[in-house]
Amino acid sequence: MTNPSTSQPASTSTALDRVAALRIADYDYPLPDERIARHPLAHREQCKLLVYHRSNGDISDGHFADVPRLLPAGCMLVYNNTRVINARLRFAKATGSVIEVFCLEPLLPRDYEQIFQTTGSCTWQCLVGNSKRWKQGALSQQVTIGDTTVTLTATRGEQRGNAWEIRFDWDCGVTFASLLDAIGEIPIPPYLNRKTQDCDSIDYQTVYSHIDGSVAAPTAGLHFTDDLLRQCDQRGIRRRELTLHVGAGTFQPVKSDTIAGHAMHHEFIAVPRTLLAELASTDAPVVAVGTTSVRTLESLYYIGQTLEDNPDADEQALTVTQWMPYTTPCRIDTRRALTNIIDYLDRHHADTYMGSTQLMIAPGFRYRLVQGIITNFHQPQSTLLLLVAAFVGNDNWRALYDHALASDYRFLSYGDAQLLLP
Repeated sequence: MTNPSTSQPASTSTALDRVAALRIADYDYPLPDERIARHPLAHREQCKLLVYHRSNGDISDGHFADVPRLLPAGCMLVYNNTRVINARLRFAKATGSVIEVFCLEPLLPRDYEQIFQTTGSCTWQCLVGNSKRWKQGALSQQVTIGDTTVTLTATRGEQRGNAWEIRFDWDCGVTFASLLDAIGEIPIPPYLNRKTQDCDSIDYQTVYSHIDGSVAAPTAGLHFTDDLLRQCDQRGIRRRELTLHVGAGTFQPVKSDTIAGHAMHHEFIAVPRTLLAELASTDAPVVAVGTTSVRTLESLYYIGQTLEDNPDADEQALTVTQWMPYTTPCRIDTRRALTNIIDYLDRHHADTYMGSTQLMIAPGFRYRLVQGIITNFHQPQSTLLLLVAAFVGNDNWRALYDHALASDYRFLSYGDAQLLLP
């Protein structure tokens, strides 16, 4: 496993101070409203593609359909197989008020797969819109699933920051997944400034999504088609999957002057043992599709280093916290870190590592697994833009965005793409 990027900072305290002091205003750019894509192109793969080579700073233009031939020969293409759920539920009160309940993450049961198959009741952490109109009591609505009429109720419990514990109860023995499919809405990003439409149920899913759990799409993958994936196979590009369930925090703006005041959200990750073993044994370039795949892959080093010091660490100890890369002295190489996770899985007779990450990637971060990134064009002053700046260089991200603005690229979730190469 080749470790790209810069050397490890000599002082972790200095590294943290330097990263925490980054001013978010320095990661701003003018984004006219008309440059925000409200819908994808009819043919996803025909979107524009900006290609950037870190080795020489070269910028060129193409189309996403060119990706299979542009990827490094023999590389490993890693993407996020999460599927966006119909997380937005609307309950109408007798007064006429509409309360919006936005499911963020499962609480009881905590396992994603289990909660979607639950019948009768479950509890989620949710955002509540128009919450002032929900003073007391349960909300309810009826929904028809097949020939069955189901009554769903929502009861508000303890407040957790800006979210609430919401207990859902229903009759007739259908699964919660069936309820979401019947009455929920795909939660498209707020910056699209429009209501969810029927087409979003297809447009806002990648063609390889199959693990339910996200409330936002890993949008870099929206450009792939089945035919493009077949072309990757024909060129000997290894396609591999992992899971990060994207939370609503992905849209959370940085409101503090420096990133020291911004709290990253926790997100569930799952990485198969087979992928860990392949990453540990290959010297082939690893190209991550989207920032969620990047954050999952780069979290692995810190999980493995925690296990180096504490092989019996529990789930909480293994959680990758936001500042860990800037406060943790790195004493082992990437291959050793990955092997530590594999050994941990073997000791627990598990075939998939499942955990949580809060990782923030910002200029000053050392990339350890990812040598290439496919991504979209992100919001000004966002943590996603910080991640790109950390990869291409703190002085280079603006050149890419200036080029895209001057070349009529489309921005954000349904917009055009970048291929960032070694």
